[in-house]
Amino acid sequence: MKLPERTVERISAYRRTLLNCLSNGKTHIYSHELAQLHHNTAVQVRRDIMFIGYSSMQRKGYDVSDLIDVIGDILDSEEGINVAVIGIGNLGRAVTTYFMGKRSKLNIIAAFDVDPNKIDRVISGVKCYSLNSLQEVIKEHNISIGIITAPADKAREVAEDLYVAGIKGLLNFTTVPLNVSPEVYIDEYDMITSLEKVAYFVKKHNEMSVS
Repeated sequence: MKLPERTVERISAYRRTLLNCLSNGKTHIYSHELAQLHHNTAVQVRRDIMFIGYSSMQRKGYDVSDLIDVIGDILDSEEGINVAVIGIGNLGRAVTTYFMGKRSKLNIIAAFDVDPNKIDRVISGVKCYSLNSLQEVIKEHNISIGIITAPADKAREVAEDLYVAGIKGLLNFTTVPLNVSPEVYIDEYDMITSLEKVAYFVKKHNEMSVS
């Protein structure tokens, strides 16, 4: 069964919260507690959790450890998936450093750049290769996902090169919309749009406070 995108986003967020709960010694959680932590409704949480085939709601709530395992079975590849970061500047370093070690089944194992001062160095725990060797390294290390943090004017060219190399998924952090083969799943994260959305609701709040 293929889950809707929004459902995948929510259950990934649930797992992050559940892992935090477990590390803090919390063994069970109610749907309304999980909903409150995600600015969601208890109905939506219960619907999402039933949708992934878990309905073991007890009097004391969901078993946190069991639910983490169920979500892991849904989201994670059994053999793991290798990831590469293209563009290891400030943003690329930040993304790599933040993600390293967060998920055992998703491994950032390579970075690519055009700066000769970065090539053949280990940066943020990952070896950096020349962009010219992208296809060779991706095939050699069976890399399936590319995270694009390259300059915006290079994003489309990089995306096309990644597709030719056999990449099946792209996470685009640039401000340039990408359009490659339908065989490649693309998710685009634009920090400017996200910040403007927050700013809009702050503005509306301020307007309502004044009126």
